[in-house]
Amino acid sequence: MQQYFSLADCDVMGFDLDHTLCRYHLPQSARLIYDSFAQYLVTEKGYDKDLLTLAPDSLDFCCKGLVLEIEEGNFLKLAEDGTVLRASHGTKSMTSEELLETYGRREWKHFNTVSGMVSRSAKYYLYDNYFDLPGALLCARVVDSLDQHDGQKKYDFWKDMVAAIQHNYKISAFKEDCGTYFPEVKNHPDKYLQRCPESVKKWLKQLKSAGKILLLITSSHSDYCRLLCEHILGNDFEEYFDIVITNALKPGFFSHTPNQRPFRTLENDEEQEALLSLDKPGWYSQGNAIQLYELLKKMTGKLDPKVVYFGDSMHSDIFPARHYSNWETVFILEELLGDKVTVSAEAESEPLEKKGKYEGDQLKAPYFVSIQWGSFFMDRLPGLENAEETLVRTWSCKCISTYSTIAIPSLEAIADLPLDYRFTRFSSNSSATAGYYPSPPRALLPNEESVTMK
Repeated sequence: MQQYFSLADCDVMGFDLDHTLCRYHLPQSARLIYDSFAQYLVTEKGYDKDLLTLAPDSLDFCCKGLVLEIEEGNFLKLAEDGTVLRASHGTKSMTSEELLETYGRREWKHFNTVSGMVSRSAKYYLYDNYFDLPGALLCARVVDSLDQHDGQKKYDFWKDMVAAIQHNYKISAFKEDCGTYFPEVKNHPDKYLQRCPESVKKWLKQLKSAGKILLLITSSHSDYCRLLCEHILGNDFEEYFDIVITNALKPGFFSHTPNQRPFRTLENDEEQEALLSLDKPGWYSQGNAIQLYELLKKMTGKLDPKVVYFGDSMHSDIFPARHYSNWETVFILEELLGDKVTVSAEAESEPLEKKGKYEGDQLKAPYFVSIQWGSFFMDRLPGLENAEETLVRTWSCKCISTYSTIAIPSLEAIADLPLDYRFTRFSSNSSATAGYYPSPPRALLPNEESVTMK
């Protein structure tokens, strides 16, 4: 495979919506998502009402890449080889001794299924995007609360979490003003949504005028998609895209066959009958990548049109688009912003002008490095007895270089580049930092030599 990647070589550009085209004000949206689940657990399921109060720094617990062992109530951060780097029971971090006693120095028991990325399981849950993360904090606090009251050994709160998600995010919730989440975003969109930068809007138009086909593929339902797009792009948002697919139910969109997941048309946001094939551009619901690709062949007049897909979730966007559809993938990773500004003791004592635009609320944004969990990209493997600690890549970091073509902090980071700009892609024979643009995460830099690619 060639070493460089250029958007000019792609015929089709596909975009995820939430946290890709539509960026959120993370501290505010994290709090709202947390509240939407907590309200339901307390009012409908009788959980402790202390769950409704949130200490300002408690969002520090939210770190992408954590895995929850559901029945044990433990959260884990995994190394690229599947060993457990850090863990907590509920919100309480395990000591190195507890860690070794519970998990040893061997591969975590479910690692081979989780690293295949395909399965969801009743045994564990992987937190890999900003919609999920506040739920991790809530589950951890539920474990704390149950320990306090019941001293359980096995936990079965998960069914209640699933019910809370269903209640707030089911397809009809937006229309019915159901739950806490949608009514609040409808009433205060500016509080939660960042408008799309002019540079990105201009870039989308340039892509279109360069003859590229633009797709929007989101798992959000059509009514919420419309609210977001009108707010961030304007009322003419449909003119940016050739094809809009809502309720795509990713990752199934990429892995399912046309029979399992047909496309449907929409009328007044209600899904209509299944379509046998996809014949023309337009707005559709559900669907599958196989029939979409057949339409793209027709539209481009090419037997093998080249597609690139931009998304923020490894599980729903990047892995399935690469694995099932063999598309190029651009991973939107806001952690690349957070990596530059860690809130350390030194930072606290720096003069204000040095802190720049990261002051105030921004410092609490979930993508700034978690004090409890450390870097998203690297961590130290605790040394056995007197052995030295070794620096290793996290499993999340390994996934990035395995399944993404390149990783960027936002669309804005590349919007002003010429279309034929040549990005260095991730590949097994290049350095561990090759595919990050504009610069690799700082955590990977000082010891790059010790971070060998497997």
